[in-house]
Amino acid sequence: MRFTHETLPQRVVFAPSSAAGTLADEVGRLEARRLMVIAGEAEGALADGLVADLPVALRHTEVAMHVPVEVADRARAAAQQHGVDALVSIGGGSTTGLAKAVALTSGLPIVAVPTTYAGSEATAVWGLTEGGRKTTGVDPRVLPRVVVYDATLLSTLPVGLSVASGLNAVAHCVDSMWAPRTDPVDQALAVEGIRALRSGLPEVIRDPRGLHGRERTLCGAYLAAVAFASAGSGLHHKICHVLGGMYDLPHAQTHAVVLPYVLAFNGPSVPDAERRMAAAFDAPSALDGLQRLRAEVDAPRALRDYGLRASEVPAAADAVLREVPPGNPRTVTRDDLVEVLHRAWEGAEP
Repeated sequence: MRFTHETLPQRVVFAPSSAAGTLADEVGRLEARRLMVIAGEAEGALADGLVADLPVALRHTEVAMHVPVEVADRARAAAQQHGVDALVSIGGGSTTGLAKAVALTSGLPIVAVPTTYAGSEATAVWGLTEGGRKTTGVDPRVLPRVVVYDATLLSTLPVGLSVASGLNAVAHCVDSMWAPRTDPVDQALAVEGIRALRSGLPEVIRDPRGLHGRERTLCGAYLAAVAFASAGSGLHHKICHVLGGMYDLPHAQTHAVVLPYVLAFNGPSVPDAERRMAAAFDAPSALDGLQRLRAEVDAPRALRDYGLRASEVPAAADAVLREVPPGNPRTVTRDDLVEVLHRAWEGAEP
């Protein structure tokens, strides 16, 4: 056994029902005096309560999926104009992604307060979209310095978004089992993440305001993101990034739809990883376990439901083929990608 595992330097605070006080404490630890608070319009009321007693120099509300370059540029200019010394992001993956875009060019520290199960807050991965192409990279400057998790903040997250966001976290786990830099530590985190998400997410659906299910799911999403941050992007994420950048498909729903098709494609080529995932799902196979979970939570089913046209599948396959990560468990051809994408478009059985 020979590998190198790098653990990212980050302070993580789970603080149920006390996000506001914890956030104030963490801002104090950073000695920040002029905050830029990034929160979309939908999170406005929530942000009001969290930052009421903080030294806010700027509230920024322009947030967009996949972080278009022009949106990032406006946020960067606003941060510079107001002389901010730290960023507070309150929201899901798009909000965290915008804070990362600002940090990428400014070096400002981020305190992230997630309101979905996206997991971006636990990675040093950034993404920007320009001209229909999403570019991603890894830079230590964008890793949030602190993450404040409070499961009560997710009590009003719509059930459908909880499902999509939670399955996006499962995708982080699955991809981490065979991604380019995966190692035994990543795989252990991913397996435990699957276990937590498999039990927590159905509980969230049964009782959306219940705390236990949301805490279990949030913990699973964090484990998934830590695994993914180290292991890197596998085939599943490359497919979803291409689809998001080219066709502006919703991030979480796209991941939720595509995942079983990639698992069916890659799983048989990594039997040990497949068995470990199956055990975490408590199922005869990893695919069977994933499909049971998807049925239990009424998962998104087809890419055509989110705006992708059948005529766009060949161009998407061409674009994905150029992004296939090294070391994928099996060789990937254009015909393979056309079949995977068409089945995902149709919502057919994997």
